[in-house]
Amino acid sequence: MKVLEGKLVCEEHRVAIVAARFNEFITSKLIAGAKDAFLRHGGEEENLTLVWVPGSFEIPLIAKKCALSGKYDAVVCVGAVIKGSTGHYDMVANETTKGIASVGLTTGVPIIFGVLTTENLEQAIERAGTKMGNKGAEAMTTAIEMINLIRQVDE
Repeated sequence: MKVLEGKLVCEEHRVAIVAARFNEFITSKLIAGAKDAFLRHGGEEENLTLVWVPGSFEIPLIAKKCALSGKYDAVVCVGAVIKGSTGHYDMVANETTKGIASVGLTTGVPIIFGVLTTENLEQAIERAGTKMGNKGAEAMTTAIEMINLIRQVDE
């Protein structure tokens, strides 16, 4: 049986990071984690592009534009949607999640979900590089693995 599995080595990978400016004190840490993971796995800084959007809800549209541009092998999406006292959280979290998933399926480009959806600020901080690791770094390693896996499938 032939087994295909993506490896965690960057070989001229070109990745866009689409980041929400809202809750930037959290997303900046996710970006730093993603960049660090890219470089640690052999990526070149000039092959990374950071694209800021106003909030998480705007991520899917720009992720799609990046994917369709042909400039990137993957798009890593980072943001932080933190629950408040209204139903706004549910709408933004759900639609952002659906939108990001849809972009990957319609474009065939790996669109990686690194948007935090947390009950409170403490949980967001934990997932941005403290107790629970850095979800930006995890999203980037997923992107690297998916790029390599797609290349194998396409051979």
